[in-house]
Amino acid sequence: MIIGGAEIPRGLMMKRTKVSITNEKRTRDYVPESSISFSDEDAEGIIQPHNDAFVISVLINKSQVKRILIDPGRSANIIHWKVVEQLRLLDQIVSAARVLNGFNMAYETTKGEITLPVNIAGTVRQMKFYDIEEETRYNAFLGRPWVHDMREVPSTLHQMLKFPTPEGVKIVHGEQPVAREMFTVKEVALRPKALPLRAVGESFKGKDAK
Repeated sequence: MIIGGAEIPRGLMMKRTKVSITNEKRTRDYVPESSISFSDEDAEGIIQPHNDAFVISVLINKSQVKRILIDPGRSANIIHWKVVEQLRLLDQIVSAARVLNGFNMAYETTKGEITLPVNIAGTVRQMKFYDIEEETRYNAFLGRPWVHDMREVPSTLHQMLKFPTPEGVKIVHGEQPVAREMFTVKEVALRPKALPLRAVGESFKGKDAK
């Protein structure tokens, strides 16, 4: 289960936030020994303060799939069954049942798994996804397997992720308006529908007539 929304925290914001991660050793030949950092300039154009999820669009099997959540807290990449159906790749799903547990001990059993090419900023990786049928706000989740394979560093505060490539560090921006709209629509849908006054009056009138 994922908790999030458009709640705006109160309090003073720090004027400068910087996160830096340095690769001291080479685990692959193409990974440069350099640092990836975020500064105030990276947050320009982002509505602050915010508590929004990091949502992006990604090319999967050469088709653009929207509403994908970057979630380093997940131990698996997950894709919705309807997305695989729309990609016309249901015949490539390998039957494999796996129980995915949430923080509240709720669980979901996968229908199978499928390996798909994921293209982000021109960098393609073959990634394994677990297929689910449960309704979610997101079409897919990219978890730690993808984050670690790409060696990417996400920042929800800056709505941005960066990762090293032979050509240098590439940047992908999050879609903050999409993330906010998803939760706004959900909140509106949960509100009870009010009956017209005439209909309410008629119901009482009919009851008294019996």
